[in-house]
Amino acid sequence: MALKSTVTSGFELVKQLQKWSKDNMRQETLFCTIDVMDLYTMVPQVEGVLALRKMLEYFKLKQVGGLKIETIIRLSRFVMQNNYFSYEGQYYHQIRGGAMGSPLTLTVANCYMFFYEQQIIKQINNSGGLYFRYIDDIFIVINWPIRHLMKQIDRWNKIDENIKLSENVGFMADFLDLHIENKDGQLFTTIFQKPSYEPYYLPFNSVHPIHMKKNIIFTMLLRALRYCSIFQEYLNEREKLRMALLLNRYPNKFIDKQFNNVLSKLNIQSLTCNNYVNCRQEVIDSPIKEKIPVDYEKTMFVHFTYCSSMRTFPIKFQALWNKYFGESPINDVLPVLGTRNVKNLQRQLTHTR
Repeated sequence: MALKSTVTSGFELVKQLQKWSKDNMRQETLFCTIDVMDLYTMVPQVEGVLALRKMLEYFKLKQVGGLKIETIIRLSRFVMQNNYFSYEGQYYHQIRGGAMGSPLTLTVANCYMFFYEQQIIKQINNSGGLYFRYIDDIFIVINWPIRHLMKQIDRWNKIDENIKLSENVGFMADFLDLHIENKDGQLFTTIFQKPSYEPYYLPFNSVHPIHMKKNIIFTMLLRALRYCSIFQEYLNEREKLRMALLLNRYPNKFIDKQFNNVLSKLNIQSLTCNNYVNCRQEVIDSPIKEKIPVDYEKTMFVHFTYCSSMRTFPIKFQALWNKYFGESPINDVLPVLGTRNVKNLQRQLTHTR
């Protein structure tokens, strides 16, 4: 229902911008990011639950998870209208919005925003622009004069007294973890990091399986390749990643080896300024593997406490499984190994929720 107007990652936005910019990008193209101010605490409780009901009715659902729609609405209304908190010894009843961090508040806010934004989406689409939202953050790219865009934002601010928009308009924008620029009519993208960003990753000397550390490098370098529109920017981000990993005690040889492994897994022999654009486009266009649903009736999960002496346990376990159960009916069951962290002093002294 809202797939065409929402994004859940910077990579999704990169693909949409690439497609749009081929025919629509101009020197005067504007980027606009809008923050919906205090969305969770500003959504009216009654209208928020009504938006949830309207959404469920749109899908013509009679039950969800064995619960009737009317039951879901009553429970939602009860939760939204019965939030309490204490402050300096006094108890307060929340009469507007929902509790921060509550899954229900997120759902209600998304439903409320969906119906609020429909006329804005229609207006942007009719003008040949792009509109996307991630919860309370909105991104718009449009070929309007800046005065006209500002005038329209003022008008959108008057649609609903509960929704207040704070905009940032210009030829560059930061949305999620993506930095976007209009450079003389050409789309430029790279990674965006907030000022509060600190280069902390899983330390190399931590007692975790080595594949977890390899996956960090794979994920971060893949993101750089997807996001960076020019080769030099990719090199810059790669070296930033190298420095962050070195700070977390990753050996330089290990880093180089994993960088090469990433390119190998993507079927790239080498990256140069001459082939970067084509190689990057192939990576962007490659289909993302869908998660295979787990058949819990034919899957057995085995967890063990990981330490350096247990490094070869998974291989030995699989060998023993095949040896003793290879021709047994139980071999239809798939064993999946998972690790637990060792209960060392650091974990004992660290409080986690």
